[in-house]
Amino acid sequence: MSSQKPQVRVWTDGCFDMVHFGHANACRQAKALGDYLIVGVHSDEEITKHKGPPVFNEQERYKMVRAIKWVDEVVENAPYVTTIETLDKYGCDFCVHGDDITLTAEGIDTYHLVKENKRYKEVKRTQGVSTTDLVGRMLLLTKSHHETDESKLPCPETTKQLSSSSESYSPWTKSCQFLATTNKIIQFSDGREPKPNDRVIYTAGAFDLFHIGLLDFLEQVKKEGDYLIVGLHTDPVVNRYKGSNYPIMNLHERVLSVLACRYVDEVVIGAPYKVTKELLEHFKVDLVVHGTTQVFPDVDGSDPYQEPKNQGKFKIVESGNSLTTADIVERIISHRLEYETRNKKKEEKEAKVFQIHSEMKKNEPNEYKAVNLN
Repeated sequence: MSSQKPQVRVWTDGCFDMVHFGHANACRQAKALGDYLIVGVHSDEEITKHKGPPVFNEQERYKMVRAIKWVDEVVENAPYVTTIETLDKYGCDFCVHGDDITLTAEGIDTYHLVKENKRYKEVKRTQGVSTTDLVGRMLLLTKSHHETDESKLPCPETTKQLSSSSESYSPWTKSCQFLATTNKIIQFSDGREPKPNDRVIYTAGAFDLFHIGLLDFLEQVKKEGDYLIVGLHTDPVVNRYKGSNYPIMNLHERVLSVLACRYVDEVVIGAPYKVTKELLEHFKVDLVVHGTTQVFPDVDGSDPYQEPKNQGKFKIVESGNSLTTADIVERIISHRLEYETRNKKKEEKEAKVFQIHSEMKKNEPNEYKAVNLN
């Protein structure tokens, strides 16, 4: 008789629009409660009906979720209201979601059916980041999210709030500085060192608003070797060569977003803009890769890739995807009124049920209380 434990299959679902480290952390926590994680992703039609237009289309969102390293399987066009039939169809023991509120267009809790059948578990939502907040940063052209001495204070306010009305305050969409910890970085990192015979690849950049264009690039870069190191430039450096209010996500937010990608093995936090001989030797880099986007000169006017070029270790790699962070911002700006309306409605709807939800949670069984895996 076999003593092997049966596999615990876990379900989680959502819109996964503008996939960021908060989404990835939700998947990480869900996976930690079982053995096999299935993620349902809603269609554009369903999201538009219940929340408003998504920033990314469904094919982009499906691919982004598949690239999160804790995800084992993606179910496309998942129903907006999670049902017992859905869990049974995919052999899932229970559904996992964060401790925020998800409502239909009619204001109904999308998880009421699995909650009633005691097949629901909660994990703590990642504080300090949301798609709504990121959209707000683009619309308001703020810089307060950048990593500066002032921004290390707890929860600095953005230049403007997404909504000025206290009645539409939402505890999940309020702008708040994400506070990075060593524990969070460790949780996202595999901790794998390159093997002696691994071909080590290095690429560097802003990797802002981690999107499908960046994902496609990293997928192609990983094919160049065995171990991929991504260098992330600091916020002031990114702002120097991109201008405006870039980067939209600060350094620590970008670190976790890139670490969550299954193609990435290691991240250099605050990598130097110039790729030096010392950097190549320290990481035993075999090849330095850059995309087809413009390479801006260093502050002294020199080519930041001159050293790897001199060593014959530089290569331009095409991703096959021309989408850039600027294109994403343009999507937001061109539909400004739609997204502003979407954000305001979302805040107002959440605020109306927040108090009721809080009271209900006090009376729920322990298995429905949020599990703190942060």
